[in-house]
Amino acid sequence: MTAAGLKSGPGGALRGTVRAPGDKSISHRSMILGALASGTTTVEGLLEGDDVLATARAMRAFGARVEQEGEGRWRIEGHGGFTEPSDVIDCGNAGTGVRLIMGAAAGFAICSTFTGDASLRGRPMGRVLDPLARMGATWLGRDKGRLPLTLKGGNLRGLQYTLPMASAQVKSAVLLAGLHAEGGVEVIEPEATRDHTERMFRAFGAEVIVEDRDGVRHIRLPEGQKLTGTHVSVPGDPSSAAFPLVAGLIVPGSEVTVEGVMLNELRTGLFTTLQEMGADLVISNVRMSSGEEVGDITARHSQLKGVVVPPERAPAMIDEYPILAVAAAFADGPTVMRGIGEMRVKESDRIALTAAGLTACGVTVEEEPEGMTVVGTRGGNHPVRGGGLVHTHGDHRIAMSHLILGLAAQQGVAVDEPGMIATSFPGFADMMRGLGGDLSEA
Repeated sequence: MTAAGLKSGPGGALRGTVRAPGDKSISHRSMILGALASGTTTVEGLLEGDDVLATARAMRAFGARVEQEGEGRWRIEGHGGFTEPSDVIDCGNAGTGVRLIMGAAAGFAICSTFTGDASLRGRPMGRVLDPLARMGATWLGRDKGRLPLTLKGGNLRGLQYTLPMASAQVKSAVLLAGLHAEGGVEVIEPEATRDHTERMFRAFGAEVIVEDRDGVRHIRLPEGQKLTGTHVSVPGDPSSAAFPLVAGLIVPGSEVTVEGVMLNELRTGLFTTLQEMGADLVISNVRMSSGEEVGDITARHSQLKGVVVPPERAPAMIDEYPILAVAAAFADGPTVMRGIGEMRVKESDRIALTAAGLTACGVTVEEEPEGMTVVGTRGGNHPVRGGGLVHTHGDHRIAMSHLILGLAAQQGVAVDEPGMIATSFPGFADMMRGLGGDLSEA
């Protein structure tokens, strides 16, 4: 569904058990590390959304053999490095993909040109290009490193780099470039970010040394590390699981279980916050899968209360604030979210669009430069009105969040660009219908 809008409306309780799509962060990395490695990498549970498929095409362009063997099952034949692509690399809407690929490509004496869709071309890449330039890579592009741009790598020198912001993408780009840097690299994190790259490097045979010094993480990749193909089982994406789970919390009478969700402590900030709000959210069947802890999460309709979300929790839930804001709309009292300025440079200005969408649905939102406060309607003894048309500006998380709101509001909620949902959650509408949700073309 691309041209038409999508609308959700209030209906009966949501019930059922579903499996979240594969984690997007690990799906991107499995493709990139598989292409950089020597030998065969097999992947099961890959997220086959538009973003990851763009990364798969990019890895083919850099010389790897990438084949789909079945639903979610892929094989990557790597040759230990990248060769120069013959055409422009189009990363679509994938901000994670392009930043990580630029880091990987910087390690080789090749020229590669990157572009993307209108949203990605508007996102600054300077935060990644700065450390790569310090290592010796050169680039030519638009103001603030916006795409399209051309990157030339090779002959990189080592770097000790302190992250100026909490960004796993920047850290990962430096580590990927560091695979081919003289002297290796060290990334210093004043604030811990998701550690999938470090974990996956080890799974592919590289040595990564992580030390905590007075609350500051030091991640060191020694010189000369080689990657060897391996098997990757991709766990369910907690960012995607958030949508059916929050629906289960806010639609009366509901009970929804999402199986196989990644429980990495650097990704579960939303679940912690929802439990602090009084959510009946139960995690069970906890187990390990490909180096990551996973479990099944059950959400039952709950009476939520507003909370103040600790700003230091933001890196563990930065993609989940739009759906948290929806949960907060149904809570008793205000939910305060600060330290989230990073949301303004995602696929869209997510603070502004979340505030605008909720306001259109009758929810009071106080927007700040680096935060927002959502005043839940339950304390005012009236339900969420809904009824708005939400302009998503091509942002998949804005679209899905407001469609979830419409399932519990008095009136349905329509979004204008549902096609973009396929970037991260193909099958979202069908999953929600399968649970009993009312979603239809607008």
